[in-house]
Amino acid sequence: MRRDNQSSVSEFLLLGLPIQPEEQGMYYALFLAMYLTTLLGNLLIILLIRLDSRLHTPMYFFLSHLALTDICFSSVTAPKMLMNMLTQTQSISYAGCISQVYFFLLFGSLDSFLLTSMAYDRYVAICHPLHYNRMMRQSLCFLLVVVSWVLCSSNALVHILLLARLMRRGNQSSVSEFLLLGLPIQPEEQGKYCALFLAMYLTTVLGNLLIILLIRLDSRLHTPMYFFLSHLALTDVCFSSVTAPKMLMNMLTQTQSISYTGCISQVYFFLLFGDLDSFLLTSMAYDRYVAICHPLHYTTMMRQSLCFLLVIVSWVLSFASALLHTLLLARLSFCGDNTLPHFFCDLSALLKLSSSDTTINQLVILTVGVVVITLPFICILISYIYIGVSVLRRPSIKGICKALSTCGSHLSVVSLYYGAIIALYFFPSSNNSKDKDVIVSVLYTLVTPMLNPFIYSLRNRDMKGALRNILRRGSFSA
Repeated sequence: MRRDNQSSVSEFLLLGLPIQPEEQGMYYALFLAMYLTTLLGNLLIILLIRLDSRLHTPMYFFLSHLALTDICFSSVTAPKMLMNMLTQTQSISYAGCISQVYFFLLFGSLDSFLLTSMAYDRYVAICHPLHYNRMMRQSLCFLLVVVSWVLCSSNALVHILLLARLMRRGNQSSVSEFLLLGLPIQPEEQGKYCALFLAMYLTTVLGNLLIILLIRLDSRLHTPMYFFLSHLALTDVCFSSVTAPKMLMNMLTQTQSISYTGCISQVYFFLLFGDLDSFLLTSMAYDRYVAICHPLHYTTMMRQSLCFLLVIVSWVLSFASALLHTLLLARLSFCGDNTLPHFFCDLSALLKLSSSDTTINQLVILTVGVVVITLPFICILISYIYIGVSVLRRPSIKGICKALSTCGSHLSVVSLYYGAIIALYFFPSSNNSKDKDVIVSVLYTLVTPMLNPFIYSLRNRDMKGALRNILRRGSFSA
């Protein structure tokens, strides 16, 4: 939000440490040794915990995450400080400064949450030793770490958005809010469509929460496939919640405005959960590939640690992708029209609205899009090619039916998700393209997340069996 404001700076000067010039070399060697000790020491902790099965306990699980966080926390500031001392420079770019603030806050607050989790672990170990294994079960430890990441990322994002607002206040011509034109619906039909979309959104939330509940309560569903499915269900709830509540509120109150901060936040979380969907579908495709092509090695190949790692990497890559787009968007100026022909703050629509040069933004969209959309889609295709070859190598009606029952639900969801993306971005229509983009966006923000519970419950015997068991258990208790 700063390029057209000539009073805004493009870089900052870091004065560094209060050290005499003749002492720079000595302190540089000292801080370099301290930084390398931090890296090697914490990496050694992670390696020892990973290799020694006796250390696979909740306390050391948190300690390994704390060690990784300490490495990242030091790496946010130390390399830049050492480089400045070595080259006798003091400058840091605006984007570099904002990024440094984000990651400093992220890993600093993550340290705090992990130390809190470790304190709770010690409390349970000392005050409730007989119930330690039950209270500090693996799922709770994993949940504490995930919640810590989400809260810290959100906290850092809020500070970054508020900081970006300060950088643009001097530019009086920049807009403070946007107008969302919404769906191409006649005014007299607003009430009917509002009720329809509200029903779809509630179905999405309740259906996906039901999937999470069934997987949580039925021990037969504690497998890698359903582990990924529970994360996909949670992601679908969050993905729909980024856009649907605001759209419904605007339809209900007949308002169209959304604040600048709200718009940027919506872009961030839309990209975050959209990318996460893509990575989770890829992990599920790999799980199906291993189950069909390497059934005898399934347990060893799809071990729990690998599943955790795939989910964590998916979250980290999605956070990084969304943050990169958000930071580049925050640098643009919007000095003219503030009307978005959409029902949410779509990144491409915002770039068309900007009065700044968006070449870098477009380039990053293409580059990052390859990583978060194209490569996962190719991996999914390759997985199903191998699955098809494996099934056809020993063709039988029973084998084909088993493969379809195993992969049918996932293949249906992949078709819906990537089909909407391909229709929107690869086959743009020449006439009424804006209306078409909005309608396709409704498809993958509301319709696809709503259909996922039906696909996985109606086409899946395990899910239907788990639901029957829960209902039977409820009727007996009543």
